Amino acid sequence: MDNMSSPSNFLLLQFSAVWELQILHFLLFLILYLAIVLGNLLIISAVIFDHYLHTPMYFFLMNLAILDLGSISTIIPKSMGNSFMNSRNISYSECVVQVFCFISFVESDFFLLTVMAYDRYVAICHPLHYGILMNRQACAQIVLCVWLMGIFNGAMHTTGTFAIPFCSNVVNQFYCEIPQLLKLSCSDSYQPELTILVINIMIEGACFVFIIITYVLIFTAILKIPSVHGRQKAFATCLPHLTVFSIFIFTGWFAYLKPPSNTSSSWDLALTMIYTFVPPLLNPVIYSMRNKELTVALTKLFLSACSSTETYFNVFVSQ
Repeated sequence: MDNMSSPSNFLLLQFSAVWELQILHFLLFLILYLAIVLGNLLIISAVIFDHYLHTPMYFFLMNLAILDLGSISTIIPKSMGNSFMNSRNISYSECVVQVFCFISFVESDFFLLTVMAYDRYVAICHPLHYGILMNRQACAQIVLCVWLMGIFNGAMHTTGTFAIPFCSNVVNQFYCEIPQLLKLSCSDSYQPELTILVINIMIEGACFVFIIITYVLIFTAILKIPSVHGRQKAFATCLPHLTVFSIFIFTGWFAYLKPPSNTSSSWDLALTMIYTFVPPLLNPVIYSMRNKELTVALTKLFLSACSSTETYFNVFVSQ
């Protein structure tokens, strides 16, 4: 195929040539998307409206929910729209924005999970210094740095990816995923982006080692807690975080580091579905179901919403 350089549009992966199956894909993605949006919005609302949750851990959790909403909203609505319209098109500019926003949110998510591990380490291993080390100003500065690092990574990856000339516009994925875009390169001109990927993975590897060491120290401290209830609460807080992080990092690394192939495979799709859908879907579940304070806050929020609805209804009926 001739050198297209900058194609006016890309063609995303079509799940099926049969329109009825496309609608089935649309409905499946819609259900997953609504579940993710609802779960994360509940966490955000609970943390905002319940002053008992105005602590560093829940502040970080709220930002994690915002990042999860951002990452999933960047890619899923376009895929659903294409399925519903029986289309594969995404414009060049839309693809650029998709790559930038998705990488920014995902990288910020990764750095925030690292920060949350440190937060749990300080809370469990150095509880007397927790108020000093994790004060409100420090938490705000940490979250600002997390967002800025994510945006910087997004800008670097977007520049490196779209600086290459493309010889095709057929993307073998349901969104503009960087490894699939690099396969469209006319030559080895994607080396700068590969360099950025390698450097980024080295940084993520260092964060991963930091998290492992942190959790070894955390679990060592937990085993020394004399109270069985205290140990159970600490494990309930830490284990879900470690589980989601492990799913996120290993599937993401495998998707980006596996040898390139010119054909799409169900394995590529499965990996992408796991690291894009599973963490945003699981985070609200594991943090709300295994956290008594958050469960109480969500119950109060629900009862308050029901009470407000009943009041408005009574006023409406009386008029």
